[in-house]
Amino acid sequence: MEPLELVNDGVITPAGKPAPAPKPAGRRYDKTTLLFLGPPAILLAIFLIYPTIYTIALSFNRGRRGEFTEWVGFDHYINLLTGDKSFLDLSHFPPEGAIWNNVLWAVFYTTLVIFLGLVVAVLASRVRYESIIKAVVFLPMAIAATALAIIWNFVYAPDSNIGLLNAILSPVTDRGISWLGNPSLVNAALIAAGVWGSVGFATVILSAALKSIPSEILEAARVDGASERQVFFGIIIPMVSLPISVLAVTLLVNVVKLFDLIYVLTNGGPGVKSRVVAFTMYNDSIPGGQFGRGAAVAVIMLILLIPIMAYNIRRFRSSRVT
Repeated sequence: MEPLELVNDGVITPAGKPAPAPKPAGRRYDKTTLLFLGPPAILLAIFLIYPTIYTIALSFNRGRRGEFTEWVGFDHYINLLTGDKSFLDLSHFPPEGAIWNNVLWAVFYTTLVIFLGLVVAVLASRVRYESIIKAVVFLPMAIAATALAIIWNFVYAPDSNIGLLNAILSPVTDRGISWLGNPSLVNAALIAAGVWGSVGFATVILSAALKSIPSEILEAARVDGASERQVFFGIIIPMVSLPISVLAVTLLVNVVKLFDLIYVLTNGGPGVKSRVVAFTMYNDSIPGGQFGRGAAVAVIMLILLIPIMAYNIRRFRSSRVT
C-alpha cells in the first residue's frame, strides 16, 4: 500500500501525488441547477416578459383587433392624461376620473381596512371566543368577489322592500336612497363594500402579529400607568409596523387592479363616476375594440405599481423591521 500524507485543508492523498486543485471561490451553476431553473424561466418568459413587451409595443399603435396596424406614438397617453375627462379631469377640485377614483380607494380603503382589522384583532384577543370572532369576520374573504358584489347590490337597492340599508333608514327617510345611482355617494358606497370584504383578511394577519408581542412588555407598560390608548398607539402599533406595511402593500396592489366589484355593482356608472383604471382598460379593449388604447392604460397601471413594488423589494432587502 502507498503511504499517505496530509496536505492543505485536511485532504489525504497518496504520497508523491499532487493534491487536487482547490475549487475557485464564488457562485457556480452546474447543469443540474440550470435544469431546475430552465422551466420556470421559460414559463416566466412566455407568460410575463413577452406579454409585457407586447403590451408596451401595442400601446404605441392603433391596435385595432389587437394587431399592429398604425403607429401613433404617444397619442394614446396624451389623450388619456389630457383629453379624456373620464380618465383624469384636473379642471376643478376635487379632480375626477378613473385615476382619482383609484386614489380615493388607495387612501380610504387601505386606511379603513388596516385600522378596522387592527381594532378587531386587538379586541378579539381579549375574549375567550377569539377564534369564533375571527372566523365570522374572515367569512367574506371566502366569498368570490362577484358574489360579494351581488350581496351588496341587494344591500344598496333603493326599494326598501329589497334593500337592507334603505329598510333600516326607512323610518327617517321619505323614500329610498339611490346609493349606487348618486354620483356623490357611489364611490363611498363601493369603498364600504370593499372594506367589508377585506377587513377579515387584515384581522387574521394582524392578529398573528399581535401574538408575537411579548406580554411582559404590555403588562409592564400598564403597571407603569400607561392607559390603553397609550399602549395601543405607543407600543402595539410600532411593534406591528412591519406586518402593517406588508398588508398595506398588498391592499394597494389590489386597489390598482380593482375591477370585479365595479363591474358587477355599477359598470362604471352612474355615467363614468365610479370608473377605475382597470375597468377603463377593460372597457376600452373588449367592448370598445381599442386595444392600443387599452394597452396604454395597462402600461399606466404598471407604472403605478412600480413604486409599490420597489418599496416592497427594498423593505425585504433591508434588515430593519420598522
